[in-house]
Formats: sequence, structure tokens, C-alpha cells
Amino acid sequence: MKSKMLLTLAVALVVITPTLRANWNNDPTSITVFATDDRDDDRADRDRDRAQQKADMEENLYDSATDALDDHDWRSAASKFQRVAEMHMAHADAALYWLAYAEGKMGARSEALDTLLKLQKSYPKSKWVDDGKTLEVEIRQSAGQQIEPEHVVDEDVKLMAINGLMSSDPERGIPILEGILNGHQPIKMKERALFVLSQSGSPKAFEIVVRTAKSGPPDLRERAVRTLGILGGERSRGVLTDIYTSTSDIAVKKSILKSYMIAGDRTRLLALAKGESNAELRADAVLQLGVIGARNELAELYTTETAVPVRKKILQAMFIGGNSEKLADIARNEKVLELKVTAIRNLGLLGGGRSGDLLLSLYNSDPHREVRNAVIESLFIQNNGHTLVNLARSEKDPEMKRSIIEKLSVMRSKEATDYLMEFLK
Repeated sequence: MKSKMLLTLAVALVVITPTLRANWNNDPTSITVFATDDRDDDRADRDRDRAQQKADMEENLYDSATDALDDHDWRSAASKFQRVAEMHMAHADAALYWLAYAEGKMGARSEALDTLLKLQKSYPKSKWVDDGKTLEVEIRQSAGQQIEPEHVVDEDVKLMAINGLMSSDPERGIPILEGILNGHQPIKMKERALFVLSQSGSPKAFEIVVRTAKSGPPDLRERAVRTLGILGGERSRGVLTDIYTSTSDIAVKKSILKSYMIAGDRTRLLALAKGESNAELRADAVLQLGVIGARNELAELYTTETAVPVRKKILQAMFIGGNSEKLADIARNEKVLELKVTAIRNLGLLGGGRSGDLLLSLYNSDPHREVRNAVIESLFIQNNGHTLVNLARSEKDPEMKRSIIEKLSVMRSKEATDYLMEFLK
């Protein structure tokens, strides 16, 4: 019996690794330690796996809840967001917000307000808290509850409360908005107050917008001018005309020109493009005409305008307005070289296959190097490899031919590639 036990022990020692044998010789208890370490590692791995599975489950549930929200299935969305919130994981704060939103949509306003209160208490530093305050005002106002703006600290929520007040009691809301405009609030807050005033339809609110446009601080004044342009109507445009004639501020005048463009007021823009003594403002009026596509007005202006810089702006406005026919006519017949070149370049920017033949004829009929370079540039902008290859084949001037080949070498065109291979041979 004793010899059998010794044999078993010998076999066990043979299969033990050298490291374990050394540890066994030094400290027989180390085998137990290693076994414990292995169990700890296994337990940690299992904990990580469980945590990941729970995170995946929460993510999937949150996605499913938002899908229900998109489908306006408020009851299903609320149920799922409630479960996400109870998991207290990554989406818990967002889930509380959307839970309140869904509850509000279902008409469960008291429950929604309770949920928003829970959001504020449980996650006071969450980005969803501010959105929750705005949602709270929406829910209260939908229930007919009037929010007193004077008692609201948050700027966004205050404006929302004022907006609701303007619908129910504008006589109370207008002085509050006027106080914001005249106070020390941030400019964005003032701009939004100005917008609320412009939407009210109240004569008193309109007067405040007009007064701001006439004598407000510079940044707010320009915003008020644009607001009048957006409002449209002869009354608003008449106010803008009064401001334009009474101010010497170039920035304000340019804002008024832009407001005329927003309102589509070709008559006033054309009058200023013709009669404004300041060339910079005259050119700006021209560009605004281009934006609204006033082709006939621009063609008329080109024949009466004498200043070359302004006439160049008219050509640019023709490009903005897409008037390729007039640009082509000017490119053919203009006697002033600088204007002819400008017309050719704007024609190239417009693109289109029809201008290729015109540009080719201009190249062949006009010996001016400036014209020919403008034609090459325009054909390159159009990616018109066919016409450029024809020019390269017929061009005898080495410098001009080099300019054409330089453009062809960077074009994505089979004809250009074929010609370059032919040229290299």
C-alpha cells in the first residue's frame, strides 16, 4: 500500500510544470494562491460580460423606445422609456425627458410634470434638464396655465413664456419684450425678442421694431431692418425707404438693400442701382437684383451705367441670375476689353454646352491675349475638353498652346487624355 502511494506521488510530480515545482519547493501554499487568482479572473470576466449585456440591452430598449416615439406610439414609447429610466444607466436622463414628452402627448400632464421634476432632482447636471424646463412650459401652457415671465430665470424658457403671453395677453407681453430690447441681456436674447414682436401683428409691437431699426444699437438695428424686410408689405418697405434716406451708415443701407431683395422689391432696388451716388451701394443694389433674377432690369442698367467697376458687378449679377443670353451678347460686342473679359469669365462659370461654340468663335476672332486666356479658363471651368482639344490642335502660338495643354493635363476627360497621348508621341 505504501509503495502504491509513493508511485502516485511520483507521477503527479512529473506532470507539474517547472514553475509550479519551483513554487512548491519554496512555498507549498502558492498552489492554492494561483487557484484563487484564476477564480477571481474568471469572476471578473463574467462580471464584465454581464455589464456589457446589460448595456446592450439598455441601448436596444432605448432605440426601440425612440422608434415608437417616431411612430407617435406614445403609450409604447412611454412604457419603454420608463424601463430605461429604471435601469439607471447611460440613457436614464434622456429617457426621463422623453418619457415626460410622451406622457404630455397622451394628455397625462401631471405625470409628465412629475417626471420632469424627477429628471431635475436625479440628474441636476444633465443637458436634458434645460430641455426639460422648456418642455415644462409647453405642457403647462397647453393645459391653459399662464406662466409669469417675470418669475422665470432661464432665458429660453422666459421667451417661451412671453410667446404664450403674447397670444393670450399681448398688452402685458409687449412691455416685457421692450424691456429685454432696452436691457442688458445677451444679443441673441434681444434678437429673439425682436422676432416675437415682429410675429405678434400688434401695431404697438410693429412700432417698437421700427424704432429699433431707426435708432437701436448697431447689431440689433441691422437685425430689425432685416425683420422689416421679412415682414414685407408696403408699410414695412416705406419705413425702410425712410431709414435709407435718413442714415449715413453704410452697413445699415446695405442691410436695407438686402431687405428689399428678401421682399422682392425690384422697383426700389432698380431706383437705387440707377440713382445712388455711392458706387459701393450702387453695386450692392445691382447684386441684389441679380439674386432675385431681375434680368431685364440688369440689361437696362448695363446700357446706362458708366462706371466700369459697377458694370462688372452687373455682369456678375447676370451670372447670379443665370442670364447667359445677355452675357453672350456682351462677350461678343463689348468694346471695353476689361468688361469683355469679365463677361467671358462669367459665361464660363454658367457652364452649358451652348456657350462652347461661342467661346471658340471668340478665341478665333479676337487677337487679344487677355480674351484668349479668358476663353481657355472658361472652357476649363466647364470641363469642355472637346473644344480645348480643337484649340490645341489649331493653335500655332507656343505660349498659348502650352497654356491649353496645362489645362488639359489636369482635366478628367477622355478626349483630353487621348490628345495628350497623341501629343507626347
